[in-house]
This record gives sequence, C-alpha cells and structure tokens, in this order.
Amino acid sequence: MSIATSAQQVLTPEGLWKLGRLTALGISKDKKTIVYKVSTPVVEENKSNSKFYKIPVNGGNSVEIQEADSKNLVADKNVSPDFNYILSTQEVKTENVFGKDFYPELDKSEAQIYDGLDYRHWDTWNNGTHNHVFYAVNNTSKATPFDIMKDEPYDSPQKPFGGDEDYIWSSDSKSIVYVSKKKFGTAYAISTNTDLYEFNIETKTTKNLTENNLGYDTNPIFSPNGDLTWLQMKRDGYEADKNDIILRGKGAAKINLTASWDGSVESFKWSPDGNKIYFIAAIDGTLQLFEIDLKNKTVMAGIATNIKQVTSGDFDTHDIVGFSGENIIVSRTDMNHATEIYSYNLKKKAFTQLTKTNDDFYAKLSLPKFERRYLTTTDGKKMLVWVILPPNFDKFKKYPTLLYCQGGPQSPLTQFYSFRWNFSLMASQGYIVVAPNRRGMYGHGQAWNEQISKDWGGQVMDDYLSAIDDISKESYVDKGRLGCVGASYGGYSVFYLAGIHKNRFKTFIAHDGVFNTQSMFGTTEEVFFNNWDFGGPYWDKDNAVAQKSYTKFNPINFVDKWNAPILIIQGGKDYRVPIGQAQEAFQAAQLRRIKSRLLYLPEENHWVLKPQNAIVWQREFYKWLKETL
Repeated sequence: MSIATSAQQVLTPEGLWKLGRLTALGISKDKKTIVYKVSTPVVEENKSNSKFYKIPVNGGNSVEIQEADSKNLVADKNVSPDFNYILSTQEVKTENVFGKDFYPELDKSEAQIYDGLDYRHWDTWNNGTHNHVFYAVNNTSKATPFDIMKDEPYDSPQKPFGGDEDYIWSSDSKSIVYVSKKKFGTAYAISTNTDLYEFNIETKTTKNLTENNLGYDTNPIFSPNGDLTWLQMKRDGYEADKNDIILRGKGAAKINLTASWDGSVESFKWSPDGNKIYFIAAIDGTLQLFEIDLKNKTVMAGIATNIKQVTSGDFDTHDIVGFSGENIIVSRTDMNHATEIYSYNLKKKAFTQLTKTNDDFYAKLSLPKFERRYLTTTDGKKMLVWVILPPNFDKFKKYPTLLYCQGGPQSPLTQFYSFRWNFSLMASQGYIVVAPNRRGMYGHGQAWNEQISKDWGGQVMDDYLSAIDDISKESYVDKGRLGCVGASYGGYSVFYLAGIHKNRFKTFIAHDGVFNTQSMFGTTEEVFFNNWDFGGPYWDKDNAVAQKSYTKFNPINFVDKWNAPILIIQGGKDYRVPIGQAQEAFQAAQLRRIKSRLLYLPEENHWVLKPQNAIVWQREFYKWLKETL
C-alpha cells in the first residue's frame, strides 16, 4: 500500500509495468518517416508484446505497421552499399566443452571441462559456441553464407551486449569491418582489448586496424566521404576509460577528435553532408547532444576546440535516430517520463515531441518534482545532488527519505527512466529520494570519474554521507526515517555504509551488491574489472593499494557495526556479482540477529527482466520500507 496521502492518482509498480517501452528503429529511406517499436509488458503472461509503428518526421499520427514493413522502410545496414551482398551473424561451435564432446560414447554426461577462465559470462556458461559474422550474395535464398571468422574461438558481435553495431560494410563494398576481442580463456577475462578487423572479401584476408591500441575499440562507422571512425579507450583492463572518437583519413592517419575535450562519448553519428559529427555524452547530471565541426582546421589537427554542446535542460537525450533537413531526430527521457522520440531543430534550438506512447497514462498522474541541489564535499569540490520530491509535496510536512546509491561504479547518474530503480515511483510512494552525483560519475570531468577506482570505500562514502546530511537539514525531512538503497556498486555502497553510518539510517536495501571484495575477485567473470578497480589480486601482499581494497574497503570487516534491518536481493544467474555475495551478507545478518530478508530470483541476471519477477521485486521493495521505515 502506498504511504502517499494525496487523493490524486500516483504511479504504482503495477502502473509502471503497463507502460510502453519505445525503441527507435530508424528513419525511412526517403527521409519522410520515423519507424519505431513499442514493447508492452503482459504481466499475466510473464512476457512482453511488441508492435511496430511509423510517424512522419514532421509530426502527426502514428500508424501501426507490420514488422516486415518496418524492416522494408528502413535502409538495411547489413546490405552492402552496392547491394550485392548481405551480412548476418550466427553462433558457431568452435571448441569442445562438454564431456560428450571429448567422449562421444558418454552422451548422457553433464560434465563441462575448461582450461581457462571465461567459462561463464554475464548470465551464460560457455558452451563452446561463438558469434561469427557471415556474408552472402544478396537477393537469393540459395547463396551459401561465408564465415569471415572461420574456426576462430572469438566473438563478433561481442558477448553479452554486442549487436549489429559491431560490424559494418566499407563504403566501397570491398571489405567488412568488425569488432572482436581475439583473446581466449583467461587472457579474455583479464583484458578489454577489443580491436577493429577489416576482412577483404576478394582476398579473404583479415587485417587488424587498431593493433597499437590496447583498450576498447568499438562502434565502427564510415562517414559519407568514406572515412572510418570509431570509439576508443586507451588503457587495457579499464572499462570506464575516456571514450574518444577516432577518425582515420584516406592516408590512414588517425586523429583523436575529442582528445582535448574533458568528457566521455556515449555514441555518435555523422551528419549527411559529412561536415559534422553529433555525439551523446553526460554533462552535469544529464545526457546531451554535442557537435564537432569537421570544417574547423584545429579539429582536423587533433585539437578539439570546436566541440559545442547543442542541447541543454533537465532531461536525457539518448539515441540519435537520424536527420531530416535542419532537424535531428533523437529519443529522450526524464525522471518522470519513459522514452519518446523528439525532433530537435538546429536553427530554432527547440524540441518537438513526435511520439506520445505514454502521454495518456501520465496525464492521469500527479507526478513528482525533481530539483538540482549543489553542495561542497569534504574535500572542497562542488557536487550535484538530484532531489526527487513526492507528488503534491508539502514543505510543512515531514517525509521519509531514501539515499540512492548508483551502480557502476563509473556510470552517469542522469535523467534516466528505469523500470526498476525508478525515482518517480519511489517519490510517488511518499519518499523523498536523494541521488548524489558522487565520485565515479561521468559528466563532471574525467578526474572526477576516475577518482573512485581503487578507492571504493574512500571519498565516495564521504560524498554519500554529505548528500544525506545536507538534505537532512531541511525541516521536511524526517531524520528518524532515513533509508539507504542501491544495486551493484550501489549494493556494495549499502553494505559498506551499513557498517559506518553511525546511526543515520533506519533501514537498508542492497541488490546484487559486492559484500566481500576478496571472494568477489575470486568468482566474478570479468576479472579485468576487479583487477583495475581493486588495484590487483588479494594474494599480492606487497601491493598496498590492493590490500586496502581487501581490508579497509571490504564491507565484511564492518559487519560487527551493522545495527539496522537489511533486505538483500540476488539474481541466480548473475555471474558479474555472483550469488555468494548475497549469501555471505544474509548469513552474517541472520547470525547477528539483525532483521533481514533474502529475495532470491533464480532465473534473473544482474537485472530483473521478467514482468512477474519485476512486480515481486517492487512489492517486496516497498513492503520492506513500510515494515522498517
């Protein structure tokens, strides 16, 4: 039951899971129509149904279309520019893993045999298959696809999240550029070194285009002029390094277009005339659209002096869908509204909302208000804190308040709209939400973002406490009813703060959180992450930085100070933060006679994706807050 006192309708967990989830698919070949998909959860059937639509780029009514028509309307990037070939992907068996692979006569064996790490990744065990890119003659069902990675035990698209952005035709249709991390087993698990490979369809030979770069090379895109561009991180093992746009000109010289810009690029797209690149990046607690003018000679010399911010406001600008005249088509969210498609006019500097998937639903609600709040941290820095106030907020009343701890640890805390950690829903249940842009957040300069690495329990914890202490000065905050919630690194934060909070918080909720840094290093699948963020392995006793991660910054060493109820949530197929973390935490809380509860979701990974599990998650979340706060 909601503790909100307003008689007006407010957002509920059930309402949240009725919203349509929009995905922009692109602009039609004639540049007149936007094509998109809306997936709507069907809780009773524990699945989602999708419908496809088109809408004029200049606005108008959406029209439902068939999925096949949606594909026909939008240019297929997998078809070569000369229309002679088409790309596809499929899983290929490249290594023996199962007992029956080695001993065919033992075909009922369930054994799995591995000689290195990467035996499981994200939520799936390695079964010996890898994603490979194929090409075939277009417009014939009899064409035999050719595997450009034949017999290679590597992936393209990359697992688990890679898609068709991982491979692309060259402008002259003579080669295919694709992303792959060509490492195997343990070497794969300790590295982020993906490269761009160019496969020549005439000679059937492959060339590594980024061999000299040791970090991530991703998202290859050819300009209208035929120049190759991509996103690049420099340092191997550092998944949250500065992401820059690299351009390779006709002479094969490489230019870092964003080298001198103090930010990190999320995604980018070329303007149709090839004179500009537009990209999305975090800035001051939001995601905004930026522009690089490539006619500027200083840019082309590698000095990014002509990068300018195009959009601004308290919202997130997401995917760049495409271009229509002087308009850029993008998707947008804010803390009160799920994704919709907008047109941004570059001359008028104004947005026009095109799709209205959930407008009727939101019109019936009294929505929360979100505010910016800035404070000075304990080390004298300026920090943004988002504060979300309940609908019909009354400053003369007192409200229970939640400190939200973001995951990552390096990820932007912006105007996102989550279907789990939904600030609008939390506030609509009568809670004030405090969400600090603490150390490790993109959008405040690279130094701010990097400071959290190897310092998980250091300055960032002071940032959290500064945020909750600052809001607690307000008369409308009930200081006797403060809660602390978060997932992943945010879950780690909850476990750690539970041991150092000095009676600030009355209750805690941790989802898929790191509880024991030592066992986390020993069981997580992407070892490079902990190697970098913890400073090294726990057995390196001479490494003072690493040892701090396993002692001073290890939540298990502060369990004796736990004194408040805690709800612990864990996905059974989460191999990033494996189940042992939750088991250790729950067992410690129970044996210390602390009120605690374990919500176990055996078929979920690091997220909660199934509709009925998500509803249970929401109900248990608010049930726990009602019981303990």
